[in-house]
Amino acid sequence: MKLLSTSTDDQTVKIIPREYVTTATLKITDDSTNTASTYSISPTTERNHLVITQAFALKEGRYYDMLLTKADGTVVYRDKIFCTAQTVVQSSNDYYTVNKDLYTSDTSYDNDFIVL
Repeated sequence: MKLLSTSTDDQTVKIIPREYVTTATLKITDDSTNTASTYSISPTTERNHLVITQAFALKEGRYYDMLLTKADGTVVYRDKIFCTAQTVVQSSNDYYTVNKDLYTSDTSYDNDFIVL
């Protein structure tokens, strides 16, 4: 699963496809509304990854299906996308959380107790 943001700026997605292509069609389908957006892209190759740089119009908290095909309709790559406005940096243990900024724990009291 790929995590993308709600930003309308260019976003970069790195994938390992079944076949490396220089031109392709990227279809993004919203799971909630079943509406699709199609993009004609020219991905680049970086080591073993195919790099897609594209601006998407995604909505917060929604899942999308991503389908990358060649000109003849052959499927090159298929995956899921989750859109979030949270910053997710896995290398610094900053993961996505459903309760971000909604739940705060109270640490103002002493948690000591006496056992008799």
